[in-house]
Amino acid sequence: MADMLSQEEIDALLKGTASDIEESDNLSNDEKDALGEVGNISMGTSATTLFTLLGQKVTITTPKVSVTTLDELSDFYTIPSVGVMIRYREGIEGFNLLVLDEEDVKIITDLMMGGDGRNVSPDLTDIHLSAIGEAMNQMIGSSCTSLSEMFSTKIDIFPPDAFSIDLANKQYDNTSLSGDQKIVRIAFNMTVGDLIDSEIMQIIPIEFAKRLVAPLLNMGSIPNLEQSDVEALSEEDIDSMQDNIQKSSANSNTSNVSSNNRMNNTNDSNNRVNVKPLQFESFDEANDVYNSCSDIDLIRDVPLGITVELGRAVKQISEILDFGPGTVIELDRLVGESLDILVNGKQIAKGEVVVVDENYGIRITDIINPQKRIKNF
Repeated sequence: MADMLSQEEIDALLKGTASDIEESDNLSNDEKDALGEVGNISMGTSATTLFTLLGQKVTITTPKVSVTTLDELSDFYTIPSVGVMIRYREGIEGFNLLVLDEEDVKIITDLMMGGDGRNVSPDLTDIHLSAIGEAMNQMIGSSCTSLSEMFSTKIDIFPPDAFSIDLANKQYDNTSLSGDQKIVRIAFNMTVGDLIDSEIMQIIPIEFAKRLVAPLLNMGSIPNLEQSDVEALSEEDIDSMQDNIQKSSANSNTSNVSSNNRMNNTNDSNNRVNVKPLQFESFDEANDVYNSCSDIDLIRDVPLGITVELGRAVKQISEILDFGPGTVIELDRLVGESLDILVNGKQIAKGEVVVVDENYGIRITDIINPQKRIKNF
């Protein structure tokens, strides 16, 4: 009888205790560490995308994770802010809210429009909201690639929605969050050149945060029974559960004995092993690369595209929009400098432009050694 579960213990297992309910409103240290790691990987990828958009060095520090509410944030977050709502359409069910300083949004918009980020508009306009929405779309879109690899599933988002948010006056109707709802706050320090040095905040509902990190922590759990299911259990059902628990306990003991016997047998067999000297493959003979690729004849007739790269240039979106007939694009290659010859997107040689009859041609002046060329293919 000592191994029997009491009625109170069975009720506690089925219904859950008060301490279990309270724990669901908080995060464990492992969950916080996992969220920080997810945020670190996501924002690291986003920083690279933001650098490409702004042409300024972008640094985003290691995140700090805490559990709070919007009402608690409003007590010390008095700076005018802009919220960007990110909703997931595939792979993850939920949303997160990015909060940036309004002044930072104006600087980012000015840089995206080709400015220097120092002469910004005094008022927040729809242009600022549209620009920061597009910036966040590209940033979070690139981070989704990292998350897809992490969770081994495709993750995609809807176009972000940017809006003004007033935390100080508790005006956050557009956030889909209530003031007293438990949320996870992930704070990053972001610097953009010498123009921005402030905090960017990511807000996630705590339920979504737990679902997000559960696969990483391998937190399997037994599905909770609904209250109606608990009430439907009869005394016979409860007695049956007790019998099953006792049988499971007895089977577990028997399984442990069998497992120990198997382990002892395995240890005995492991004591008898065959030992032989280690032999290394000889690399003394320098075989020609073509002889080592004896199957090269099988692919000799495969057609490959050859491209000659004259040069490259990086332009901002505002400059590209101003392109028209007669626009001159300056490339990063000097006059007379050798051109790159690419096969299937891989560089194999350098050369100079010639004219063959009425067509352009390229004369090879320098070529990558055969071993590197075959590795590229």
